[in-house]
Amino acid sequence: MTKRNNPSRSAIMRAVPSRDTSAELAVRKLLRPIAPGYRLHRKDIPGKPDIAFIGAKRAIFVHGCFWHGHDCKRGARMPKSNAEYWRAKIARNIARDARHRAALAALGWRVLTIWECEIAQPAALRRRLADFADAARA
Repeated sequence: MTKRNNPSRSAIMRAVPSRDTSAELAVRKLLRPIAPGYRLHRKDIPGKPDIAFIGAKRAIFVHGCFWHGHDCKRGARMPKSNAEYWRAKIARNIARDARHRAALAALGWRVLTIWECEIAQPAALRRRLADFADAARA
């Protein structure tokens, strides 16, 4: 059995949530008092943003540092086993994220990306979210 076809690894990967992650829930908790009225995971918007302000054409993506190739310590680490697969996987994620941002920009949307590591500094994150929401209201 190859590493790629390992049933236990597949079970672990299936258990990784794509929505309502702890990082996303933390961002929503900070955002709720600042700017209520957002929508979640709208399939009719390119990239299916985690949080969207439809009328203001604002989208927020909450990215895991490892999965989306952030340049922080956590995002820069690479698994020792099957490293080439992970490099390619993360590169595809980065390319897909860029396509989604470009599609949204072409439709007149503004996009904010929140990285998982930023949640460790809630005051700074709250300010970023407030600035983004204030610009949406203006």
